[in-house]
Order: sequence, then C-alpha cells, then structure tokens
Amino acid sequence: MPPVTQSLLIANVAIFLIQQFMGSMVGWFALWPPSSGLFMPWQVLTYAFLHGGLTHLAFNMFGLWMFGGELERVWGPRRLLAFYAVSVLTAAAAQLAVTAVLGSNVPTIGASGGLFGLLIGFAMVFPRRTITPLLPPIPMPAWLFVTLYGLIELTLGVTGSASGIAHFAHLGGLLGGWLVMRYWRGQPPFGRRTL
Repeated sequence: MPPVTQSLLIANVAIFLIQQFMGSMVGWFALWPPSSGLFMPWQVLTYAFLHGGLTHLAFNMFGLWMFGGELERVWGPRRLLAFYAVSVLTAAAAQLAVTAVLGSNVPTIGASGGLFGLLIGFAMVFPRRTITPLLPPIPMPAWLFVTLYGLIELTLGVTGSASGIAHFAHLGGLLGGWLVMRYWRGQPPFGRRTL
C-alpha cells in the first residue's frame, strides 16, 4: 500500500480507537459552525479524522484504500496528500457555508469530504475504469458512477433527506477535487500551465 494512503488509514483508525477509549473528541476536533461558539481554526482539518461509528469508519477507509491507493501510485505521495487536503478543506468550507445559511449548530465529522474528492479524481484519471457499487451491484464506468453519486448527494442535500449526513460536505469535496484536477491540467477556470 502506498505510504500516504497507509498513513491516512492508520491515523484514522488510531484516532477512532482513541475516541473509543478516551471518550468523545467532538468538542475540540469536530467541525463546529462558527455560530455555535465552539469553532476553532484547526477543525477544518481535524474533523476529517473523527468518525461516528465503526460502519462510518469502515466505509470511508475502504474508499480511501480503494481510490487513494490507486491515485497515489499514479501521482506520488506529495500530490495525493495535497489533493486530499484540498478536498477536505473545500468540504469543510461548503459545510460551514450551508450551516451558516441554515442556522445549524450541529458539528460535522468524517473523512467523506476527502473521499469524495478522491472519487472525482479517480473518475477523471480513470474515466472508463469499471466500478461496481454495493447497491445496486451494477457495473458502470467510473465517470458515470461519480456523476450519479454526485447527483444523488445533491438531491438528498436539497430535499433534506437522510438528515444527519453532511451531503454538502460531500459535494464540497467533489468540487475541491474537480478544481484541483482542472488546475493541474491548466483548464478553465485556471490558465494554462505545465506540470
């Protein structure tokens, strides 16, 4: 397993175990809306290492292993880490914007925003690679899988379905990953550049 992917997996699992044995870390390290009075600047990164349960952790780490490892083999460790960090930060920005508009004081946790960035990165690097989701188990090209997943997240976010899930953080991670890919490729809204 490539080093950054492995380090992120180990860090997430270790922090989850610390959460189980030392109690909640949500107060200091979850992403709190500024209106809550609990927001701290480091939370725009630390929230991505907290998880609400074993299933939440398992799904995110499976995706990190599956997509992050593949991208790290192509990009190398530094580029993957930068890409993942931008996805986590844009997911945080999107979630903070939505909670400000809604007047919510609920914290956000989980690596899903970073994972959604990896998803779009994977789809843009390997658009024709076949992905078979768990539900429904229908094989489809990566670009179609990510497009459909993004549309589902948008629909659920706008309609308020499946509350308790940070759909707009997921969309923010997608946006961040897409923007980084466009920047690296010298595509609009960015100017031409060489790698």
